[in-house]
Amino acid sequence: MSDAPSTAAPSAPPAVVVDGLVIRYGDLTAVDGVTFSAEAGQVTAVLGPNGAGKTSTIEALEGYRRPAGGTVRVLGLDPIADHDELVPAIGVMLQSGGVYPGIRPLEALQLFAAYYDDPLEPAALLRRVGLADRQDTAWRRLSGGEQQRLSLALAVIGRPRVVFLDEPTAGLDVDGRRLVHELVRELATDGVAVLLATHDLAEAEALADHVVIVDHGRVVADGPLAEVLTGTAEEIRFSAATGLDAAALGHRLGAAVAEAAPGEYLVDHAPDPGTIAMLTAWLAEQGASLGDLRAGRQRLEDVFVRLTADAAPPAQSGHDGARRSRRASRARSRRT
Repeated sequence: MSDAPSTAAPSAPPAVVVDGLVIRYGDLTAVDGVTFSAEAGQVTAVLGPNGAGKTSTIEALEGYRRPAGGTVRVLGLDPIADHDELVPAIGVMLQSGGVYPGIRPLEALQLFAAYYDDPLEPAALLRRVGLADRQDTAWRRLSGGEQQRLSLALAVIGRPRVVFLDEPTAGLDVDGRRLVHELVRELATDGVAVLLATHDLAEAEALADHVVIVDHGRVVADGPLAEVLTGTAEEIRFSAATGLDAAALGHRLGAAVAEAAPGEYLVDHAPDPGTIAMLTAWLAEQGASLGDLRAGRQRLEDVFVRLTADAAPPAQSGHDGARRSRRASRARSRRT
């Protein structure tokens, strides 16, 4: 995909702008004033617990959901008012559905390519996603991972400037995940704005340049990945044997210590060198091995759990399946 659009100039406006977005389902406010932007040439991960409002936000950007308030713009266009103009410039990868069950991979790519003025070459793209030997196999007979790879190919066949990816590696094996990750990074390198919605936080940390975390319909974190991982890291996390005397360690360090999960400890203290030295010395005295130490820079999972720890049960989870079905149906009909 090296012949995709070239990287946008640094002065270019954001490819995606969400400003004060509000979405309601009856009396339920699913999205409550969400604001963020996504740049060309970057992977922006939109994360959140089930029912947080991220899917509704993505649907508004794709033109499938009308906002109750606020504005969304993709490439400067309104996804609903300017839908016909915008469709050729975006690619949408659904988590499931959206493809006729009897169609073969090469046929599907050729069909989608016919909708664009300058598409990628279908056979070459099929080889790139590792499906050349399955080109004559009906969609319904492909494995879940193969269907995911074909869905990604269908999303990028038209050389989009913005791509929306929903759980792109769900059901993939290690090789399939690596291939998808390579393709996503290629897209960003070629100047495409990639919006990634995933529950796989390790995947988001590996791929994202920018992270947006949504909880209860509101943005609770928004910024470059490095800033999100280090901006509030006034704590130390480490792994060791279960059942350590957290009170004794806390007394030594002069800070609260808790065993947050079996063998996973949290020290409520800034990760300065002196505190780290005292921690490792205390563990040595106890004959306890240090398994993992995270000081300063946290894992994305740590940040996510801390910011969404008080999440209530998802209020809209009952609508998720119906919404996915409607999105798949609209994805099929949008090209007709």
